[in-house]
Amino acid sequence: MIDTHCHIDFKDFDRDRDEVIRDAAKAGVDRLINIGADIPSSRRAFKLAGDHANIFATVGVHPHDAKTLTPAFLAEMEKMAVHPKVVGIGEIGLDYYRDLSPRDIQRKVFIQQLDLAARLKMPVVIHVREAMDDALAIMGDYIGRTAGVFHCFPGTVEQAHHVQKLGFHISVNGVMTYKNSKMADVGKYADLERMLIETDCPYLTPMPNRGKRNTPGQVAAVLLFLAHLRDMPAAEVEKITTRNAERLFRLVEMFG
Repeated sequence: MIDTHCHIDFKDFDRDRDEVIRDAAKAGVDRLINIGADIPSSRRAFKLAGDHANIFATVGVHPHDAKTLTPAFLAEMEKMAVHPKVVGIGEIGLDYYRDLSPRDIQRKVFIQQLDLAARLKMPVVIHVREAMDDALAIMGDYIGRTAGVFHCFPGTVEQAHHVQKLGFHISVNGVMTYKNSKMADVGKYADLERMLIETDCPYLTPMPNRGKRNTPGQVAAVLLFLAHLRDMPAAEVEKITTRNAERLFRLVEMFG
């Protein structure tokens, strides 16, 4: 299995990071993609990927921190992105729920990072919250120019089908296990051939451990729940979602 979206560089793991990485491997999660969310975490993700054979990184600035993106860091991102252990640009996008950066700046920074990804021919990891219409309007200019995943997919089944028909992936996580979660419907009915699994740890721990720290090893619980929803053998769901991640992030080029 591949945890396609985790944040093990966060301080939540400072006391036992190496143990958490080992525990993930024991749970069958043999590769982790650690996601950059701002300038410091992108640098930490880059270092972690260099220090661990089974960890890969993305670099990017989350919409919450869009106001912090400078031309200097955009240039630094480009330098980091050419490293073979950096497999994408992200997480980038729009978040109108918290509005921690002005919306016009969020849109500008989203486009700047999409332009970088398109120029480098790299996939993007997209965060969207209460901004799907604007995000899709912007992404319309990048169809065929870049691939990517809408992580922790926040929309409806219909929106998931639309995103997937445009050529993008969606990812699902522990939110599926929560009561009355619309992500459960997405997991059940969206196209499995364009679906990834993730944890978004240390957040969004699957039930029955909601409220506790999430870890990459919990992607196994996400997989089992997804297989249950779709009434499929877990091994088949694992095969498909792993293949999807390998192709999107070009991990197959490194692992065969």
